[in-house]
Amino acid sequence: MGLFGFGKKHAKRQAEEDVEDQKDQSKELDESEDAEESDQMSAAETVAEQDEAEQSGKGPWDSMDPEAPDTDEYLDIGALLLPFLQGSELRLKANSQTGDVLGATITYKSSSLELEPFAAPKSLGLWDEVRSDLLQANPSCKEVDGVFGKELTLPVKVKGKNLLTRVVGIDGPRWMLRGIFSGPAAKGGREKDVLDGYLADLVVVRGDEPLAPRDLVPMHAPITPNQRRGEAEDPESKDNEGAQIPDKPKGPFDSDQQTEVKTTLSRGPMFSEVR
Repeated sequence: MGLFGFGKKHAKRQAEEDVEDQKDQSKELDESEDAEESDQMSAAETVAEQDEAEQSGKGPWDSMDPEAPDTDEYLDIGALLLPFLQGSELRLKANSQTGDVLGATITYKSSSLELEPFAAPKSLGLWDEVRSDLLQANPSCKEVDGVFGKELTLPVKVKGKNLLTRVVGIDGPRWMLRGIFSGPAAKGGREKDVLDGYLADLVVVRGDEPLAPRDLVPMHAPITPNQRRGEAEDPESKDNEGAQIPDKPKGPFDSDQQTEVKTTLSRGPMFSEVR
């Protein structure tokens, strides 16, 4: 009797242990499946981010590239054809003595992107050389991998404050475009993504003019799509280049002078130029 009773208790405990083991195994299986599903989702998100980065990194474009975007609604400043960006402002930097345009800056919310197109050799890219020079000249400069390839993070002092900038270089056919990001776009987040996309969509017009490597490719005051269309319809109406730019002052510019271009892109923001 005693042995029989012990056997039943033992069997009962064994059955309870088996049930607990099954529960533990089931729980481990569920956790494993959840972890695998999470890993798959993370992998899919990573691939999507990489695809987006690769897509953004395909530009900027050369004007002679057959796959370049349609520039009918782009703003023409000579060496650069700039896409529409809602809420942005364009400022042009110019030589106070000659009026020559030396660069363009796109401001979007709290960030900015300064653009400078340079002539480059036919056979070699220029960005590797320029990047090396910047690294040697600035001990605080660091090289990192970015959407457009190798780029630099460079702290600069503005009004006594140290600000981080992000320097990007893209080599094209006989040109190199340098972009300097500042503000939140130098670090990450939404503003970085927007200005990265803007840079990827713009078009560089190198032209046939012979230029030495590192010379700026010539730029000029903005010409809107409507102005270009008007010029195409009546080419004789253009007596000189300045006639196409509303309110363009005559003679050399004062270093403190600012003129607002009172024309906009269709759907576009107001643009201004600082001389």
